[in-house]
Amino acid sequence: MSTVSVPTARSLVRTRRFRRMARTGYTVNGLIHFIIGGFAIRLAFGDTSSQEADPSGAIARLASGPVGLIFVWAALGALLSLGIWQLTRGGLSDNPSRLKRWGRRIAESGKGLASLTLAGTVLIFALGGATSSSETTRDVNTALLTTSTGVLILVGVGLTVFGSGIGFIAIGIRRGFRKLIRIPTGRRGRIVLVLGASGYIAKGISLGIVGGTFVAAAVTGDAQQASGLDGALRLLAVPPLGTIALVLVGIGLINYGIFLVTRAKLARL
Repeated sequence: MSTVSVPTARSLVRTRRFRRMARTGYTVNGLIHFIIGGFAIRLAFGDTSSQEADPSGAIARLASGPVGLIFVWAALGALLSLGIWQLTRGGLSDNPSRLKRWGRRIAESGKGLASLTLAGTVLIFALGGATSSSETTRDVNTALLTTSTGVLILVGVGLTVFGSGIGFIAIGIRRGFRKLIRIPTGRRGRIVLVLGASGYIAKGISLGIVGGTFVAAAVTGDAQQASGLDGALRLLAVPPLGTIALVLVGIGLINYGIFLVTRAKLARL
């Protein structure tokens, strides 16, 4: 008698529903990046508001809308689903190379942890609280700078984030994201490629600056230099060249947000 288990109709339905929720996580992430890109452009033109150009600032903006509470709870479920999918299913590969299989697992696990971290930020707002990514980053960095081991950790984190930024830029230039999605034919496909390439490059630049500020904070002992994405974008807001660069990065982040929204439908899950 065969012992091979056959998926039931109910289990297949549950899997499809979970996959749809995971896809929605890309949409949520896309909206967050779209808003951050808008914040960046406003900073480039001298905006002095206290709104932070980072995920916590974007989520706060979304939560303040007329259906904010409904949105944040829906966003929480979507991001949790995406994170769990990336941690459990996203790293599966039939590549004959063991090195490449493990590389994919590690990469997807990193993405999963990032999605779950973002879900944690959303949870705070869903429960009626508020948080500041910049303040949290500065507090953590201040604590790390009190010991030599902490300084080394901060340098390591900074170099890792910087390397991640380089990786994003390389993916954008080489259009390495094409293997992650089903690219439509014709004009729509070309638009998706442009959005993905410019988005990945802009995301990479912003991560590279964030990583650089972490290393600079470790070298100088000044945690105020490293306040995450918001601080990194504000560093660019120095006219005239900084203004131009920040506008371009802002547009790129908006493109990345739109790409993630399209990825919700086109992703290979």
